[in-house]
Amino acid sequence: MAKNSYSLGQVQMKTTGGGRRGGMGAAEKPKDFTSAWKMVWNYSKRLLPMIILGISCAIIGVVLTLFGPNVLKNITNLIKAGMETGTIDLETIATMTIHIMILYVLSAVITYVESYTMTTFSSRLTQMMRNDVSHKLNRIPLSRADSSSFGDLLSRVTNDVDTLNMALDKTIAELIAAAITFVGCAIMMLITNVKLALVGMVFALVGFISMKYIIQYSQPYFVNRSVFLGQLNGHIEEMYAGHIIVKGYNGEEESRGIFDEINERLYDANWKSQFLSGMMMPIMELVGNLGYVAVCVYGAYLVATNQTDFGTVVAFIVYIKLFTQPLVQVAEGTTNLQTAAAAAERIFQLFQEEEMSNETGKITHIDNIEQADVVFENVNFGYVPGKPIIKNFNFTVYPGHHVAIVGPTGAGKTTLVNLLMRFYELDSGSISIGGIKTSDMTRECVHSQFCMVLQDTWLFNGTVRDNLAFGKEHVSDEEIIKACKAVGIHHYIGSLPQGYDTVLNDDSNMSVGQRQLMTIARAMITNAPLLILDEATSSVDTRTEQQVQDAMNKLTEGRTSFTIAHRLSTIKDADIILVMKDGDIVETGNHKELLEKNGFYAELWNSQFTEGAAI
Repeated sequence: MAKNSYSLGQVQMKTTGGGRRGGMGAAEKPKDFTSAWKMVWNYSKRLLPMIILGISCAIIGVVLTLFGPNVLKNITNLIKAGMETGTIDLETIATMTIHIMILYVLSAVITYVESYTMTTFSSRLTQMMRNDVSHKLNRIPLSRADSSSFGDLLSRVTNDVDTLNMALDKTIAELIAAAITFVGCAIMMLITNVKLALVGMVFALVGFISMKYIIQYSQPYFVNRSVFLGQLNGHIEEMYAGHIIVKGYNGEEESRGIFDEINERLYDANWKSQFLSGMMMPIMELVGNLGYVAVCVYGAYLVATNQTDFGTVVAFIVYIKLFTQPLVQVAEGTTNLQTAAAAAERIFQLFQEEEMSNETGKITHIDNIEQADVVFENVNFGYVPGKPIIKNFNFTVYPGHHVAIVGPTGAGKTTLVNLLMRFYELDSGSISIGGIKTSDMTRECVHSQFCMVLQDTWLFNGTVRDNLAFGKEHVSDEEIIKACKAVGIHHYIGSLPQGYDTVLNDDSNMSVGQRQLMTIARAMITNAPLLILDEATSSVDTRTEQQVQDAMNKLTEGRTSFTIAHRLSTIKDADIILVMKDGDIVETGNHKELLEKNGFYAELWNSQFTEGAAI
């Protein structure tokens, strides 16, 4: 090797207690009902033409409906006059009847158009929102994802968006029509008879005041319901994913206890929110019925005292039913609006999360990485501000060399890889590849230089071929088969029902070791110039490990590679080994040199192998 001398340099690393992943913290103070819907309105402006069309149709449909009682008043007065004179103008009555039928038919058609438009609007808006949530999740730092429950994030993408969709699809359209009906009825009632109109409006005012106080008091429970639902989803997802571990450690009772606690909180918030919002419906119905009775009684008095005609009272009876009906619709819709407001708040909280730094103008492609040094210079980093893990780390990896990082769990080995991949940003210092700082490259550019095999296997619901060629385009069947043969998974794939076209899912009978072999084959197919192996053989047996190791030796030829390993047998041939202990780099050298030092590495080696193991 042309360059074989590595210096320990000025390296000081400290580890901190606790993991990177935090638990579910207390929810932020929720915004109020109005603020949540203001955010939805601002977001909806991109579909303003649909909103205008829907509202216009609602207005026209309601206006046409409101003309009906006035025509009915004229028909009633004609009939009453005809009964008094003995001659009923049937021709005029028939013409008016046709007119009122035409009005109601046109109103029904326009209302259908309004309903279709609002359904299209809500579906399009929630589609846009899901796309934006998906893109947002790709832009937030990995540290934010690590500190959140996966189930809670999933709940925001699914449950919360669906809740908002239902409110926009049905409730909003109904409330728009109800509001227009209410205002239109109020105007027509005032035009028809001011005294009767005031009687109906007094009862409506009482209903609105009652509804306002109920909404104000019940809104926090709707917010809590969304929060606890997200926590419950997160707990269920984690327990289901690790159900074997839960059973193996007899953790069912503890898991059930946590589930029952969250479920009880969800029940309490759900019950109180539904109970309070459910009070609105009977209250509004009571107010509406009282208003209807008052109008009938007072209207009869006005007719008896010749202050109005009988047709006006008949029209007013229809108007007062139309006038109180929106109150009932508002009572029903407010419950959905409160739930949707809480869901919208959680969605927009995600939209407001801090994103990764903008990478406009950064390097998107670099060549000749195979001949590039990888240099760590004065690197400082901590997952938690004020609690550094890595301090002033300096190290150089020469082109084509295989670097192994060993040491006890928690020493910071994986942290170095995370920083190298720019999964996390440095607090200070720099990491450069071929003289170019990774901070000057786009993250996609950095990631494209590496192929990775991690300890945790990941396969998605798709064919074997799609899983193997993940992240790389135009991969031939020959490349896939060659890689699978190299790692010893080809025979197993051939035994599957459809071979490489077999769809993998949760029911696939594939062992952890076989999944690991799949991910190793995927890395070989990626064929990137730099290689990261993080406990890549931890899930395979000894015999398979040797087979995989042979394939890895071929894969690492001519590549700069980084290996994190607990099995020291897999890194004997590494050009340089970094030995970490208690957060410090305590030794460097190749396998033979480190054994001759008879230091900490030798202790690790002797703890894994018998005294007579080959060196």
